[in-house]
Amino acid sequence: MIYRYIQKGCLNHLAKSRKIMLIYGPRQAGKTTLVKNLEKESGLRALYLSADLSKNENLLIQRDLKVYSDLTEGYQLLIIDEAQRVPDIGLVLKIMYDEMPHLKVIATGSSSFDLANSASEPLTGRKRIFHLLPLSLEEISDEKNKYEFDQQLEDLLIYGLYPEVYTSSSNEKKEMLEDISESYLFKDVLQLTTVKYIAKIRDLLRLIAFQVGQQVSIHELTNKLGINRETVERYIDLLEKAFVIFRLPAFSRNPRNEVSKMDKIYFYDNGIRNILIDNLKPFDLRTDVGNLWENFIVAERRKQILYHRKNVHSYFWRTYSGTEIDYVEETDTGLAGYEIKLNKDKFRIPKAWKTEYNGELKLINRKCYLDFLLKNID
Repeated sequence: MIYRYIQKGCLNHLAKSRKIMLIYGPRQAGKTTLVKNLEKESGLRALYLSADLSKNENLLIQRDLKVYSDLTEGYQLLIIDEAQRVPDIGLVLKIMYDEMPHLKVIATGSSSFDLANSASEPLTGRKRIFHLLPLSLEEISDEKNKYEFDQQLEDLLIYGLYPEVYTSSSNEKKEMLEDISESYLFKDVLQLTTVKYIAKIRDLLRLIAFQVGQQVSIHELTNKLGINRETVERYIDLLEKAFVIFRLPAFSRNPRNEVSKMDKIYFYDNGIRNILIDNLKPFDLRTDVGNLWENFIVAERRKQILYHRKNVHSYFWRTYSGTEIDYVEETDTGLAGYEIKLNKDKFRIPKAWKTEYNGELKLINRKCYLDFLLKNID
């Protein structure tokens, strides 16, 4: 079993605080396995409820303190899995926190939009948020050395790092990805929101998948999908909150020279991106290896920043003349730019970047990516 990075922080929180623990992340990322491990290692007598089961959802929806007290009598920890299924879950959790001081609560949510929106205001000052995403390089690094990473790199770029996919045999990986894509990827978006054009969501993701590493034009997406701009933007927002994709904005302090209006959009997992476009071909049969590499590096860095709770703002940089830096980070200590090229050994620092910002610029290639993704965050 692979030890998840946030597990230590979750256990520390359970030991020192009774604030409600909210764990956000996509389905199949390992949240249920994580909370079962927390249950074992916490030393607390725990009650596990999955809100995917209607009987549990009906119990929790009542907002009745006696029902909650009877349900949890004799328990020190309540775990509510897939809590976003419970309407007004924030009010339910608030009642438990305010009226049941003996009880600690963990609630997981596979789509943050409903759980976050309904929990945010009622749980002000009462919650601690953790994120659990597909496996990160840091989480699998204990079992591999650099040589082994290099041997497996192509597999990671093509099939991604969802736990079941990563741990399955080569001939099972495609089936696992198809199952996640068909059965889980859109489940919460479709169940918890009013989606008028269901097929358009998959079409939208396919269009985005082909544009990884490029600026995404909402206007172009609306024309190709035949739906209005507001709907496209809402679908992108829903898919972000369901942890399928995330946006990378443009960095700009000089609006005359620098592009600032269009974002880049990346997938949290390469395997999901590839299965959506039905392309699990090996490297020597692909024309998009550069896109895979850029998505992989940016997504892994995002996991790293989230897990380490670092105050890092991420961007890309591009001028109207076409000069571009793939990835930029802004921290309290300044700016750092990164060129993300799998097999490139040299690069030229753009004159405009050097003149305007004098920020450092590094190359992230196959030789040094582990240093960037395993050792460079602290």
